[in-house]
Amino acid sequence: MLEIRPNCELCDKDLPADSLDARICSYECTFCADCATGVLNNVCPTCGGGFAPRPIRPRRSWRPELNLGLANHPAGTARKHCKFTTDEIASHVQSIKDIAPQDR
Repeated sequence: MLEIRPNCELCDKDLPADSLDARICSYECTFCADCATGVLNNVCPTCGGGFAPRPIRPRRSWRPELNLGLANHPAGTARKHCKFTTDEIASHVQSIKDIAPQDR
């Protein structure tokens, strides 16, 4: 199950569970759409993969017998921040941004 991280790991923008602005890589690194496209050029600074919109977890359990939804599985609260410097990110992005994510 996704952690649903609460912030952009680059600019620290709040990304609540219902945000349509959240982007994640396959390792669930989380960035806002502006950083994912404008700064990172669809290159995760950690794994080098691309980004996809983060799914929205429903607020309630539409099948009560399954105990799903945010009421039963709340979004994460631990804020994460990218561990790489601006220069390290720029170098990494520059080196692979022209390779399609499925070919990286």
